Amino acid sequence: MKNTVLTTILLLMAGAASAQYKADPKGMGDKAFANKDYYEAAFYYRKAAEGLSLVTQQAIPYNATGKSAKKGKPADRAYVEYQLGEAYRMYENYVEAEPWYYKVLNENAEAQYPLARLWYGVCLRANQHFDEAIKQLEQFKLGYNGDAKYTAIAEKEVANCKFAKEQYQYPILIEVSKMKGGWYSDGSDYSMVKRDANSYFTSSRFVKDEKVHLNRVYMISGKDGEPAIVKLKGDGKEKEVEYGTPSFSPNGERMYFTRWYKVGSKTFHAIYCTELSNNEWKEPVKLNSNVNSEGFNSIQPFITADGKRMYFASNKSGGQGGQDIWYSDLDASGSPVNSINMGSTINTAQDEQAPYYDVTSKRLIYSSKGYTGLGGFDFFEAMYDGEKWSTPVNMGYPMNSAKDDLYYTPDPTDANKFYISSDRESDCCLNLFEAFDRRHVLTGLVVDCDTRKALPGVKVSFVDSLSKQTIKSMVLGASATYNFEVKTKRPYNLVLEKSGYFTKIVPVPAEGKMSNDTLFNPEICLQAFKVDKPIVIKNVLYDYNKATLRPESKIVLNDVVKILNDNPKIKIELAAHTDSIGSDKYNNKLSQARAQACVDYIVASGINESRIYAKGYGKRRPIAPNSLPNGKDNPEGRQLNRRTEFTVLKLE
Repeated sequence: MKNTVLTTILLLMAGAASAQYKADPKGMGDKAFANKDYYEAAFYYRKAAEGLSLVTQQAIPYNATGKSAKKGKPADRAYVEYQLGEAYRMYENYVEAEPWYYKVLNENAEAQYPLARLWYGVCLRANQHFDEAIKQLEQFKLGYNGDAKYTAIAEKEVANCKFAKEQYQYPILIEVSKMKGGWYSDGSDYSMVKRDANSYFTSSRFVKDEKVHLNRVYMISGKDGEPAIVKLKGDGKEKEVEYGTPSFSPNGERMYFTRWYKVGSKTFHAIYCTELSNNEWKEPVKLNSNVNSEGFNSIQPFITADGKRMYFASNKSGGQGGQDIWYSDLDASGSPVNSINMGSTINTAQDEQAPYYDVTSKRLIYSSKGYTGLGGFDFFEAMYDGEKWSTPVNMGYPMNSAKDDLYYTPDPTDANKFYISSDRESDCCLNLFEAFDRRHVLTGLVVDCDTRKALPGVKVSFVDSLSKQTIKSMVLGASATYNFEVKTKRPYNLVLEKSGYFTKIVPVPAEGKMSNDTLFNPEICLQAFKVDKPIVIKNVLYDYNKATLRPESKIVLNDVVKILNDNPKIKIELAAHTDSIGSDKYNNKLSQARAQACVDYIVASGINESRIYAKGYGKRRPIAPNSLPNGKDNPEGRQLNRRTEFTVLKLE
């Protein structure tokens, strides 16, 4: 569970211990750090840093050159700097941690703190300085000779940086925005569940009755109601007990949730259940040992829509390492009858949390730190085919961020809307975000360029134009329509192929005529051809008695360039023809010059000259009479004869 201890708590603590931290803030920091009270440790270490004049008004960014005045021994300064970075990092405040690791490196204390550069690189990644993070992590790998697990962390973080850079450049077509109003507080707000007109979520906001920040389940009625704590019978018996992450049975009369409390430096988590009776939630009951194993933590229950199964996260024995995703089948009373680990395809040696499973689509969405991602917990999805799980796929940016992203739940009234929790806009705490899925289906019709009729039998491929990977291919049926899912802002191409037609490559539009979740692509036509059969190129124009191409002619010839680019195995003859006016010598020379002008333009556009050659036929190959039967001039016929055309000579 994401910790949520606020600055106000530290200030209250500081007043009672002011004499102690003034006397020995470093010692107080060490004590808190040993107890894993990293918020408190950071508070005391910062006081120690102030005493050594290490704190400037502005944090030092990774590329800063300024230095603060220094007091004390270099070893003392480096120790406080490193521990302060560690304390901030351990509660995932990477913004504050980053400059302190930088200071350690600036003190030339890397020999004493060989992991400082690794954690500095991790902070840079979390703060989205990906290029500098890669530089620091690669430098760490070159210079570090210690425990191999830290080298493995560096390698994974480099992979994360490279993945994140691409994701930020070409995001998933999802819109994500932080929820305001009653959904937002000075603590953490997370794990949204919608039921009818009510919204349930977890928050660590200040509890007025208990005068402390505690995690509780809150409910908001309607769209803009005031949040109210969901009261459980027995509340108040143990004030330091916290609970959250609710999930409900299909009828809404049973609520499962995580309950936790702290003893010393250790936090104990378990999953509980409460039932609704006379509009009141009864006293919670701890689930049996199938879920809550002694000495281990189980958290974040999710009940499927049919009420037959509960998915949850646990670090109990029998898993892959760290926290894993498990499931339990539930009996008629809602009690777990077994507990099954979801295996090594879903789980890793690191932590997995916050499962959501759609019974209808057999789609699992959960968060993991174990696969390549943007950093922290990332959302992954996997599909179940009835026998095995597919390899989990990272759901990309902006679904994921460089920090922690957890608790996916769909909106029951809008198929394109869902909710997530993330600390992407916070130094410490999870916030609620609403998201809209703008992924869509691209559809269109393929026709014959000459007849304009639907053209079945065309193979259409949806291709990533950067990686050149074919995402999906289909052969068109009688309707000659295609459909492909567009999920990201990456550039894609449609590749259309059919025997006897020129292959055509068309970029997928980023926008256009949209209806619901479908983007309608303009009609695409394919041009038929036969080897050795000429095809007229319309509107290739020249000035009178000249072979110089007009600007509008170049636009037309660009279509020939594209055909040659899209069909790299063909070779063509480009021919020019004249009408019958003038001598053979004159027309042969003019037509050859005009054909060569076309070829020169096409070659200058990047086509290899071995694939095309010019041929001027003069007036030898008319396709219409130059004069009428009565001997008069035939302007229309001569116009048809003054043409430019190309012929496919061979297919390699």
